Amino acid sequence: MSINPDAVGTVSSAVESSWTSRDALLYAVGVGAGQDPLDRAELPFVAENSMEFDQRVLPTFAVVLPDVSGVFGEIGTFNPAMLVHGEERIRLFGELPPRGTISTVAEITAIWDKGKGAVVEITSRSTLEGDSSPLFEVVMSAFIRGEGGWGGDRGPSGPQHEPPDRPADHRVTLTTRPEQALLYRLSGDRNPLHSDPSFAAMAGFDRPILHGLCTYGFTGRAILHALCESDPARLESFGGRFSSPVFPGEELVVEIWRTGATEAVARTLGGDGRIVLDAGHVTVRG
Repeated sequence: MSINPDAVGTVSSAVESSWTSRDALLYAVGVGAGQDPLDRAELPFVAENSMEFDQRVLPTFAVVLPDVSGVFGEIGTFNPAMLVHGEERIRLFGELPPRGTISTVAEITAIWDKGKGAVVEITSRSTLEGDSSPLFEVVMSAFIRGEGGWGGDRGPSGPQHEPPDRPADHRVTLTTRPEQALLYRLSGDRNPLHSDPSFAAMAGFDRPILHGLCTYGFTGRAILHALCESDPARLESFGGRFSSPVFPGEELVVEIWRTGATEAVARTLGGDGRIVLDAGHVTVRG
């Protein structure tokens, strides 16, 4: 075993990262925004010089901004082809600006022994330059195949945030493009699993797969328009679990159930009806 369970509690030093208006626009297109150039709800996210709109930023852009590579390197060594994204959750304390600089502190908050693999959870908290209050928090987990079995805590299990036993309140169909992963990778995740057929084959796939966070971004767009009237300031939190790979070019169907005045659960289906993102939980501001 090369994963170090004692790394839990390790905290990084503060790391700065910056983004520009162009970065925010590129991310939006990378998660499918703007496929309909007449869609006025999406125009603020894909153009900075519209006559009627100022540029705004998709809330899920937060997932690509923090640099947690330093603390991630403290968990030990492993075969990167065996790593898959497990879960992702964002909590936003304010609207993301089109450009800015953040300072991020990341912590290894859990390492769980799942028997056939290990789950590593990292929590990062980011503040905007010149502001001491947090701008957003990101919790991500990764499942690393072949790295479990040391007899540690298995962590939480069982169903969480299951949909109610009734039809969804919103059902949104979205289209990914064949080159979607190649476009999304330009926002920072250059893992060859999403671009190199030979590397994908090493991981057991017959072709490169879509980034889990790209599927997450597609789902977040659907939630933003369905629950927040396309206003990014109203999305407070969104988390979900990646349950099946998506291949670029697949259709995605996002199902959303309102469970309260400010809460909802969601899931995303692939083109064949399988669940690709589940345990989705959303909170919104009124």
